[in-house]
Amino acid sequence: MKRPYIICHMMISLDGRIDCAMTSKLRGVNDYYTTLEEIKVPTTVSGRVTAELEMAEPGEFVPEHTESYGQEGCSKQADAAGYEVVIDTKGKLLWPDAAGMEKPYLIVTSEQVTKEYLAYLDSRHISWIACGKEQVDLQRAVEILADKFGVTRLGVVGGSKINTAFLEAGLLDEISILIGAGIDGRGGMPAVFDGLDMSHDVTGLKLLDVKKFGSDAVWLRYQC
Repeated sequence: MKRPYIICHMMISLDGRIDCAMTSKLRGVNDYYTTLEEIKVPTTVSGRVTAELEMAEPGEFVPEHTESYGQEGCSKQADAAGYEVVIDTKGKLLWPDAAGMEKPYLIVTSEQVTKEYLAYLDSRHISWIACGKEQVDLQRAVEILADKFGVTRLGVVGGSKINTAFLEAGLLDEISILIGAGIDGRGGMPAVFDGLDMSHDVTGLKLLDVKKFGSDAVWLRYQC
């Protein structure tokens, strides 16, 4: 089955950190959005942590009934040119009503999600995909995005965990990195990719392009 062309697009400090509060202070932050437009990914995907900080409403969904969905499936609540995809394995985040959104939400969960949470998403006019027995099956998720939602190009713009999950699954076609003119330097801050098992070898890349901006930011594009 076909899948979208997938690009991981991130802004980092010179030392490779991606904390949003920090990157927002880097010279070149406006170039991030310019470059995001240039790579032409109308559908973007974020992990749960990023979505909780930047998109979801406060609080957590607590079901009254815990019966799981227990199968692969999807619900298409909107037919749009692009979607704001969020990986939320268990189905915990709360959302505003997405009716009429130009770039509507689309939540991807595992089959362990409760039926009640999927009904909640339907009531909020939010599309969803459930795939993977215990964890989200990213391979199936992107195939469903292509087949059922017409997604041909997908931008991964989340945090370390979701970026690394796509890398580990072998789903990244390209990595697009905008290096802002600044250093984070704080210990323990997240990097673009982090958390692979120590047995993993280096992932080789092929340089496609380099561009310098007036802000002193540098844009690197690599083929995986």
